[in-house]
Amino acid sequence: MAHAPTLVPAAELVQRSDMTFPNESAEYRRARNALLVEEIELRRHIERVAEQRRALPPGGEVIGDYRFEGERGPLDFAGLFGDKQTLVVYSYMFGPQRERPCPMCTSLLGAWDGEARDIQQRVALAVVARSPIERLLAFKKERGWRDLKLYSDSNGNYSRDYYGIGEDGSDIPAFNVFTRKNGKIHHFWSGEMGPESADPGQDPRGAPDLMPIWTILDATPEGRGTDWYPKLDYPG
Repeated sequence: MAHAPTLVPAAELVQRSDMTFPNESAEYRRARNALLVEEIELRRHIERVAEQRRALPPGGEVIGDYRFEGERGPLDFAGLFGDKQTLVVYSYMFGPQRERPCPMCTSLLGAWDGEARDIQQRVALAVVARSPIERLLAFKKERGWRDLKLYSDSNGNYSRDYYGIGEDGSDIPAFNVFTRKNGKIHHFWSGEMGPESADPGQDPRGAPDLMPIWTILDATPEGRGTDWYPKLDYPG
């Protein structure tokens, strides 16, 4: 088994940098360098977690009666893979009981649409919701999404088994990854953080955070805030 490389201490890496910005104070640079140490450690921790995730043993075999309707007609679960061996599925909160879809999910998927062509070079990416396919495609057209592949969960079985539906029948956003090998499909990983694992003063969210908007806002002095969330439309 290959040994992990020996890493240079983060503080030493910071010492090697001579980056400064116009008119910054010595106080700012000291604080920024201290933060940079933590950012390097965060990057390393993210990679350690990703490595541990990749090393998971096979999850449960996928054997349910899952049926979907896409832009080109009906598919079974294997059909969502296309020619790929890995499938990423996002459960979109847009069930038939909703007049409009979830704004947070929509914000996430709007960002993903810009990345979908790149993502699909390596893995299959499917967005599954319980509304009829005609309704999903009408909203896709409204938003101007080009590359996301939307599917209707025809019989609801997938959403029930993989946590896209709450006990009260409400929609739940879910992120699941599946793998296909030797003719069998297995669950690989799912985001499992929710309200019960949320930290005090924070909205429930997973790690890594799937929404680029929060990554950007986390880099600003305003941060995410507690009184603003994405909307489907904004006043002109």
